[in-house]
Amino acid sequence: MRLEPLRRKDIPRCVEIEKILFPGDSPWSAYAFHAELDGGGYYLVARPEESDEVIGYAGLAVVGRRGDYEASIHTIGVDPGHQRKGIGTTLLKALLDRADELAAPVFLEVRTDNDAAITLYERHGFERIGLRKRYYQPSGADAYTMARPRAQVRDEVAG
Repeated sequence: MRLEPLRRKDIPRCVEIEKILFPGDSPWSAYAFHAELDGGGYYLVARPEESDEVIGYAGLAVVGRRGDYEASIHTIGVDPGHQRKGIGTTLLKALLDRADELAAPVFLEVRTDNDAAITLYERHGFERIGLRKRYYQPSGADAYTMARPRAQVRDEVAG
């Protein structure tokens, strides 16, 4: 598998995966993906080594200024036929590496009933910091807000 920047021509496939993964909640539209790219989001796709097929995608938004960045994972999705092969983990690690380069804390929302995702995030240093009632629409499912502290900047001295 290889990771590459999301290209605009990949967006229809990402929308297709969204519809499969999130049928009861408003899956992202092509417009949403375009808006994230237009806004400077850091978006990646996963492809098998042998083809250009998009089998997963992930996106990170970064706000703030140098020395005071914050990052938010906006989406991670893996085609159901390719799940449980480490693709989601690889995508998450790539987003976290980018946040770590900026020494940015990372935030995200995850459905409270998505045990696999919650476990994945906790394995990578995220903790639950809040609950958003009826966050996902139209289903009304609740979401946890999770956070991972910023990475220590290498030249900081431990106090």
